[in-house]
Amino acid sequence: MVSGRATLRGAKADIAGLVERARNADPRSVARLISLVEDGSPALREVAERLMPFTGHARVVGITGSPGVGKSTSTSALVGALRAAGKRVAILAVDPSSPFSGGALLGDRVRMQDHATDPGVFIRSMATRGHLGGLAAAAPQALRVLDAVGCDVVLIETVGVGQSEVEVVQLADTTVVLLAPGMGDGIQAAKAGILEIADVFVVNKADRDGADQVARDLRYMLSLGGKHSTAGAWRPPIVKTVAARAEGVDDLVAALDKHWNWMTATGELPRRRQARAGAEIEAIAVETVRRRFSEIHGAAALTELAGRVAAGQLDPYAAADELVGSLPS
Repeated sequence: MVSGRATLRGAKADIAGLVERARNADPRSVARLISLVEDGSPALREVAERLMPFTGHARVVGITGSPGVGKSTSTSALVGALRAAGKRVAILAVDPSSPFSGGALLGDRVRMQDHATDPGVFIRSMATRGHLGGLAAAAPQALRVLDAVGCDVVLIETVGVGQSEVEVVQLADTTVVLLAPGMGDGIQAAKAGILEIADVFVVNKADRDGADQVARDLRYMLSLGGKHSTAGAWRPPIVKTVAARAEGVDDLVAALDKHWNWMTATGELPRRRQARAGAEIEAIAVETVRRRFSEIHGAAALTELAGRVAAGQLDPYAAADELVGSLPS
């Protein structure tokens, strides 16, 4: 019979071996680590501890925009340019969830066939699993894995998002917002929301009528001031591309490099990464409290309090205080 202590040592040895193989660019091991993240494995603490010394090197680029603007095509074209420059690239493609299995509706290699066999490219689809904001809840930890295993650039392609789904800005060093002519983007440029998070604007499908008008609308929006008007502030460039033919992609890479250099020179990069770490810590803490409550009370206490609130016997703030106060300190 194997003792609990021996089992624990074996589990730690398994994680150590898995991390070592992932660090040596074994794609199966990298995929397994991300699966542990998505599944909320108890081994995550051990994984995070072993990966931590190797993190902090990858450049993280978020790619977002409305459905149909060509995010996947643009991501694929950008990967080609980065690989030509000798960069090791990872793609986290966040897809809507199946209402039946909870898995991603679009497979990772369905949209990235040109790079699926390239050993210098790692591609992973992640399901949102009901998480709002255009990302998967496990995306921050998956990003940490890809950073630690030696990727130079990680591209995060979000679900096709609306104006309020701007969570990618909390995760990326540089956020690229894609627009395209004929999709109402001229109207969107006058509104608050997703367009305010861009570090780089890309007008894709620039060979179509209306592309110049979209670019003019963006320039007008930027001329109105806001956060881009202060001294020394970054002013997002507007890049035109035809991603299906890889046209303008070199200009996009140049814009990304320019933004990276600006962040490095101004101290914006460490500020963004500290904010990212803070959001990650908060999310883990909230999930820990939620799990601890579930383990102690299950759904019974919440159901009882909800009944009292619905009956007008208790206000929701007092109910929440009672719920939190029931947890051990």
